[in-house]
Amino acid sequence: MAKAKTRRRVRDTWKEKSWYTIKTPVNFEDKEIGETPARDPDYLIGRGVEVTMRELSGDFSKQYIKLRFEIDNVAGDTANTKFTGHKTTTDYVRSMIRRGTSRIDASCVVKTKDDRKLKLHVLAVTTRRAKSSQQKYMRQVINDLLTETAAEKSFDELIKLVVNGKLASEVYHNAKKIYPLKRVEIIKSKVLN
Repeated sequence: MAKAKTRRRVRDTWKEKSWYTIKTPVNFEDKEIGETPARDPDYLIGRGVEVTMRELSGDFSKQYIKLRFEIDNVAGDTANTKFTGHKTTTDYVRSMIRRGTSRIDASCVVKTKDDRKLKLHVLAVTTRRAKSSQQKYMRQVINDLLTETAAEKSFDELIKLVVNGKLASEVYHNAKKIYPLKRVEIIKSKVLN
């Protein structure tokens, strides 16, 4: 006599999940940047969220900047985030570099006046090909300028300068005295603590 098969009931885990609204930190005006489901709010902590600058500011010219946030606490059905870094899209970086120019990459770890550490990666593009000695000097000037500026600013002030491009233009105006520059952009930042 054959034994009848009993079907095991599959539990629908989607019905157990709740939706949480993700918000940016206060220094990014506490804006809603999305929603995410989770069974337990503790599962949200540490989850990363990426959003373009255009989505936050409405400025289409800032489409190439991607901001990264990480959920650090949940209050009710709101997931609050902290800024962890930003980067520019690779197609935008490629569009800046042409034949006969020099690409100068400078990255340095800076410390703000409120003791927060950030790693910044600056890309400078010259109008003509630069000698390696000029490139080396340019890197040194960029690193010095970033370190000085960071030491004078708080973490929130520095993030604002980095993301809106004001720090990049400050670097441009100081570094173009060494060699003619076409463009300076902070292509990456990462919060270390």
